[in-house]
Amino acid sequence: MDISYIINELGEDRENYFNAVAPPIIQTSNFIFNTVADMRSALQDEYSTYLYSRGKNPTVDILAKKLAALDGAEDCLVFNSGAAAIFAAVLANVKSGDHIISVKEPYAWANKMFTEILPRFGVTTTFIDGTDINNFEAAKTNTTTLIYLESPNSWSYALQDLKAIAAFAGQHNIITICDNSYCTSIYQRPIELGIDLSLQSATKYISGHSDTIAGVLSGSSKMIERIFKSEYNNIGSGIQPFNAWLLLRGLRTLPLRLEKITASTNTVLTYLKSNKKVEDVFFPFDDTFPQQKLAKQQMSSACGLITIILRDIDLPGIEKFCEGLKHFKLAVSWGGYESLIIPRCAGVTTNNFNGLIKEHRMLRLYIGLEDAAYLINDLETAFAAIT
Repeated sequence: MDISYIINELGEDRENYFNAVAPPIIQTSNFIFNTVADMRSALQDEYSTYLYSRGKNPTVDILAKKLAALDGAEDCLVFNSGAAAIFAAVLANVKSGDHIISVKEPYAWANKMFTEILPRFGVTTTFIDGTDINNFEAAKTNTTTLIYLESPNSWSYALQDLKAIAAFAGQHNIITICDNSYCTSIYQRPIELGIDLSLQSATKYISGHSDTIAGVLSGSSKMIERIFKSEYNNIGSGIQPFNAWLLLRGLRTLPLRLEKITASTNTVLTYLKSNKKVEDVFFPFDDTFPQQKLAKQQMSSACGLITIILRDIDLPGIEKFCEGLKHFKLAVSWGGYESLIIPRCAGVTTNNFNGLIKEHRMLRLYIGLEDAAYLINDLETAFAAIT
């Protein structure tokens, strides 16, 4: 299915809404039935009709059709945050006594679920270095039901061999979930590599405007329907119609924005690699990246995020550099129009900072839609201010 068709036409039955170019926001909580029989049918199968906007909603449905097609999936659910998508995907596939294999240091809210919430219900998790397929085999137990992946992750960009892990999991009837927030379905399609459920934070590139929060979960119709009828509706974590409309707006320009961000990222990357105050640079498609071959096998491109390690800089120096930037904003997340920076040391207390630990000197840059030269000038000024 052509990406231009998906973004601009799929799911948009304009004759149903006055031939308006933009789809309407169906801002309703409830839907009316003409007969008791129709209501009975909807109550028996809410997945197939409109009953209550906690579940299905026409504006949300248009978005879901597009996002599922972009993922190469049969269906998808749109949540009110990426964390909600993670929670529902995992919760739907474990029970008391089950065991999960997760990549080490996953997204903070996934980590909290694995380490604090699920153990209360008898679900255990083993964290592994996901760059080696043998670690999955070593960690598997007789009760392993789920493998949780992030490829690439959002700091060092460590990858997992999705195709190989999917094959391994399939042999043992283990469900696989991959957080695809770094790439979006434009640059990587985990479903096509055999992964069961692909999720991403739509807050980031899909929105693109830093004005809404959402999550996407894609997979088979059977799996998505099961999650819809249980975790999705029961937790009440579906996205609201207005936020779905904002994501539809953002989706229109997604390929163009990624193209611009990719070009600028490569220019800024070249500058950072030549800067003597930068000890190391992490970027999946860079020649120095240890998993570059795998990155190019399962990703069509990489963009936006670059991690650097500053050379011989103490905590005050790191703080001075970050606070000296005028155009890179000090904030979490990525994917919007604005360029951002987040230092790893922001998550470390000042007493525990240790400059000998490279991770404490890590800075993650997100390259937005500004001109590359504009951003490089900002970086140059901030670098000049530190010794």
